[in-house]
Amino acid sequence: MEILFSSEITAVCPQLCVAVLEADVANNAHDESLWAEIYAEEKRLSEQFTPDTLKSRSGIEATRKVYRLLGKDPSRYRPSNEALVRRFLQGKHLYEISTLVDCNNLASMRWGYSIGGFDKDKIAGDTLELGVGRAGEPYEGIGRGVLNIEFLPVYRDSIGGIGTPTSDNERTKIALGTTRVLFTINGYDGNEHDTLACGKDLQDMLTRYAESDGGTLRLFKATI
Repeated sequence: MEILFSSEITAVCPQLCVAVLEADVANNAHDESLWAEIYAEEKRLSEQFTPDTLKSRSGIEATRKVYRLLGKDPSRYRPSNEALVRRFLQGKHLYEISTLVDCNNLASMRWGYSIGGFDKDKIAGDTLELGVGRAGEPYEGIGRGVLNIEFLPVYRDSIGGIGTPTSDNERTKIALGTTRVLFTINGYDGNEHDTLACGKDLQDMLTRYAESDGGTLRLFKATI
């Protein structure tokens, strides 16, 4: 899969880098060892952040800044990297979805980056372009129904939008029967080292929890 960046995105975030992980996997409903790891991470982060100080994490702060520059309220359309951690800072556990989605969420909360998780076989074409949502553009967020993505960063395949930092699209979501995945780790802060480290962490989780050989991990940069 190739990643392209629209001029609308590079204008507000020229430092943007995206790590893309593609892998063959086996999904399941629950993994006890994975959830022990998630609970440990919840405890660690709960001791380190409050809902207010959470916004200062590099990946979250940068994502919120891009939202504001594009004209979107990051507190109303909260990016997932912030929303995940805020949930358990408010005394709630993460939603349990499936092992692949749970791995995605653990990597996101650990590193502070929004991560798009897609069933690769549901993506149309072999190129994704990161652009900006348009007024009235059709988009069904996972578990959210119709989502207003105007002014949100959005990945599009040859059919339309599949992922934003606020919510991915129902059309390409990961399901229990998913056997090929594509993850996009979105480094709006331009930190190539940590963006790739997040990808490598997720890669390791897939080998331990999803019967993967690790797949391939590549870095794409908005400005070369």
